[in-house]
Amino acid sequence: MPTGRHFLQIPGPTNTPERVLRAMSAPTIDHRGPEFAALGTEVLSSLGPVFGTTQPVVIFPSSGTGAWEAALVNTLSPGDTVLGFETGHFATLWKDMARDLGLSVDFVPGDWRHGVDPAIVAEKLSADTGHEIKAVLVVHNETSTGVTSRVAEIRQAIDAARHPALLLVDTISSLGSIEYHHDAWGVDVTIAGSQKGLMLPPGLGFNAVSEKALAASADAGLARSYWNWRPILEANRRGFFSYTPATHLLYGLREALRMLAEEGLPEVYARHQRHASATRAAVRAWGLDVLCADEREHSGALTAVLVPQDHDADKIRSVILDRYDMSLGAGLGRLAGQVFRIGHLGHFNDLMLAGTLAGVQMGLVAAGVSIDPSGINAALTRLQQP
Repeated sequence: MPTGRHFLQIPGPTNTPERVLRAMSAPTIDHRGPEFAALGTEVLSSLGPVFGTTQPVVIFPSSGTGAWEAALVNTLSPGDTVLGFETGHFATLWKDMARDLGLSVDFVPGDWRHGVDPAIVAEKLSADTGHEIKAVLVVHNETSTGVTSRVAEIRQAIDAARHPALLLVDTISSLGSIEYHHDAWGVDVTIAGSQKGLMLPPGLGFNAVSEKALAASADAGLARSYWNWRPILEANRRGFFSYTPATHLLYGLREALRMLAEEGLPEVYARHQRHASATRAAVRAWGLDVLCADEREHSGALTAVLVPQDHDADKIRSVILDRYDMSLGAGLGRLAGQVFRIGHLGHFNDLMLAGTLAGVQMGLVAAGVSIDPSGINAALTRLQQP
């Protein structure tokens, strides 16, 4: 049996801090009573700064996939056209969901090594003179690839085309880890989940909603009941929910939001970028390639590592799990067997990253991958810098 702690270095669910676990161990309370109203009010008001919004944030007892569906069904009608981009596995799944719901998807092919190209957004929307495209779907941080799309530039492209399309952004693996501004970047619906940068177990899905998106929901024709924003927002005015809430996850969320506020969001973002930089330094010193091909789009939340063609990434991951009790993320979809993913997000520090990269380096050697062993030193040198 392994001793010591298990290193969970997948890009989510992430390690849940002890403070959050202790907060979640509180007794159950009446979710229609005044104590819960105080909890709900505090959580709802504290979420805004993390999303970068003064607009409402809807909380669902759901996965991020449920939050995807809520964003679509509250704003769109059957047969509407949406513009999507093949930036990775999760962008592809979101496209599939949109089609399953009866939407028409203009899906721009991609190589899974780049984010959404703002120039293509501008080109597509400028050509859409009849405004058939009702929404643009963007995955901010593609969890399968470690590529972060430039949402602010995408909004600029939409504005330059003078197009009324809604901007829907998935921040499931970036919220609370990578700088993000719902209001300032003109996002209409921001989708998030609890199990990554928010440092919670899975089980909560989020929609931050702009005034434009809320207005669109009045006329949206896709069927919705559980996912309907309006009864939830009405109940939220008093600190309550229109369904039985996930009370203990809300306890944990309150504590996680306090932790983010104590560290300071700019410091949280800087910490993630520093750890990402150290990870890339190790990968490159080993003589391996990072999947992300654009220096402007490297993820602060995870790094996807390409393995040599004569090796299987899943076998490398298996060796690392068996010998060093560390879990790394698998390659998903068309990247299966070609990459492994190192998660460095959430409740994480320098020593945890150093241990992670040491385990990866030892595992690569044990799996027979020819690497330069100076990789760990390159990472430590970066970590020793401010």
